Amino acid sequence: MTERGHMSEETTKRYTEFLPVNREDMQARGWDQLDFVVVSGDAYVDHPSFGPAIISRLLEADGYRVGILAQPRFDNCEDFKRFGKPKYGFMIGGGNVDSMVSHYSVAKKRRAIDEYSPGGVAGKRPDRSAIVYTRLAKEAYPDVPVVLGGLEASLRRFAHYDYWDDVVMPSIMESCGADLVAFGMGEHQTHQIAARLAAGESVETITDVAGTCYMTTFDHLPERYVECAGFHKVSADKVAYAKACRIQMDNQDVVTGLPIVQKQSELYLVQNVPARPLNRKELDKVFDLPFTRHYHPMYIPMGGVPAIEEVQFSIIQNRGCYGGCNFCAITMHQGRRVTARSADSIVEEARRMTQEPDFKGYIHDVGGPTANFRFPSCAQQMKEGMCNGGKHCLAPRPCKNLIVDHSDYLKILRRLRDLPGVKKVFIRSGIRFDYLIADPDETFFKELVEYHVSGQLKVAPEHCAPNTLAYMGKPPIEVFNKFKDRFYALSKKAGKKQYLVPYLMSSHPGSTLKDAVYLAEYLYNNNMRPEQVQDFYPTPGTVSTCMYYTGLDPYTLKPVFVEKSPEGKALQRALLQYYEPRNAQKVVQALKMTHREDLIPKLVPSEARRAIQRKRQQEQSPEITIHPDGRYTVAPRNKPHSNRKPAQENERFAPRGGRKGAKPGQNRSNGKKKR
Repeated sequence: MTERGHMSEETTKRYTEFLPVNREDMQARGWDQLDFVVVSGDAYVDHPSFGPAIISRLLEADGYRVGILAQPRFDNCEDFKRFGKPKYGFMIGGGNVDSMVSHYSVAKKRRAIDEYSPGGVAGKRPDRSAIVYTRLAKEAYPDVPVVLGGLEASLRRFAHYDYWDDVVMPSIMESCGADLVAFGMGEHQTHQIAARLAAGESVETITDVAGTCYMTTFDHLPERYVECAGFHKVSADKVAYAKACRIQMDNQDVVTGLPIVQKQSELYLVQNVPARPLNRKELDKVFDLPFTRHYHPMYIPMGGVPAIEEVQFSIIQNRGCYGGCNFCAITMHQGRRVTARSADSIVEEARRMTQEPDFKGYIHDVGGPTANFRFPSCAQQMKEGMCNGGKHCLAPRPCKNLIVDHSDYLKILRRLRDLPGVKKVFIRSGIRFDYLIADPDETFFKELVEYHVSGQLKVAPEHCAPNTLAYMGKPPIEVFNKFKDRFYALSKKAGKKQYLVPYLMSSHPGSTLKDAVYLAEYLYNNNMRPEQVQDFYPTPGTVSTCMYYTGLDPYTLKPVFVEKSPEGKALQRALLQYYEPRNAQKVVQALKMTHREDLIPKLVPSEARRAIQRKRQQEQSPEITIHPDGRYTVAPRNKPHSNRKPAQENERFAPRGGRKGAKPGQNRSNGKKKR
């Protein structure tokens, strides 16, 4: 083994096989005990897009014996004993996607497919998997340290609103009993915690690692900290919840952040300052680890793991995002400081990719949280930290200190295009259009249009109503219009028929029905027909979720309109796809409610309007009951008529054709239709 704590070149080059998934794999390596068991809510995919793959390879490179327990059974703790008792501990993550988001749509309907499970079959992990797995590990080996990490734990480290149960829950640490929670990307924390456990230190004394949370008593709180309202207080007081949210958001910067204390039921949660982001050299080293870039062969008979398809031939070039969208959880997980890999590291990964047997010459993406960020937002950020108080680098307008530069990214894309075996290099993760349009040098924009769009480019204006965009933390729609017009002009000049695919969101806090109508009118006027739209999903750890729960802007404490009714949400969503006949009735209803009947001829196709009229006529037409003796009864539809007298003899129903002088509703067509 290598000296622990140092990833040697020998280690990086030697191991190219999958890590052990059972005792047989351990025995094949001559191991009788593991140092760490890495538990994941996802199937085992050894690719740098999967957090457990990175953590397990880091531990391996530091010289530890590591096994992978992927999607263990959760009805008892026996699977957690598969490898025997680990020497140092369990490292647990709920999965790449929050288990509740993975399981349920925003309408709280159970999803039929899980992209991160073998064959896409749902049900391979429990709800709130991070909590369940931690409890099972503790049940299997009560004295073995458990470190909980990953997205699901990061976003639940404080008391938080839970959309699925519609209740405020305590910190995940109280709910699951983990010894430590490592929030963020986790590399620094993993290295330090593992080294200290291996040195014989008790997990109870590991309370000073940046990027971790722990539980303690009042007497053992750190000397310097900022405190936010406790679990019971934020459960009962929405103003206190909003104020706590702001304190949490304002202390996630590695330069200016303070430890945060929040009392739970009895003990106190302490969040240490965030971990320092990996520098370029460290990030390169992570991506140089010996990932197989595939799912484990045991999944082949099950149809593989669908999630690999999006990332197998994609390259992550950066981390972090200073875009500041209020509905995005990146601030609480990856952070707002952007770090990026070196050009050589990215090109080397692409070169290895070209040697894959399944590679067809297409690199699907070169991006990250925001594809076209390569540098920190400004020079001041590195010394003074990110601005707090809800200030954004790009919205409502770019900060005067913002570094806008695509030249480095462009050089990398050019090198990738020149690689032997590479036919096309696409950019499919989100381009920040407001950042792009702020660049006075159009070289990148021109080459983006010329070489890197696969017919459609995904962008995220999200909405167009000024008020809604402000609550989202997005720039005014005029910025998107400028980008849109220039994109189509450059595409035409390049002789390419290319399209923008806008991401749009309905029912975000602040979005009224009038705002949704305004958006529908904008889409119509700009010939945009989005095929995919989404309702706002209130996941833990975002400013927008705080607004959704409290009805308050946490930075101003002013009231915010929030659409929570299923009916109101359905109307807003229908307006985003106004052109769909299935939405016609809801669109008409929304337009009438907002006194915008003038838009009905534009937004509702004539055939859909006729369908609505036919349905209304059917609902208003009389109901005819034919009696055994040939008499019939006419009654308004949907109203009781059992006490009505049968029709008189001279109103007898004619089986074929209508009688002369028949009353309305008794003619041939009605009679024949009823038969």
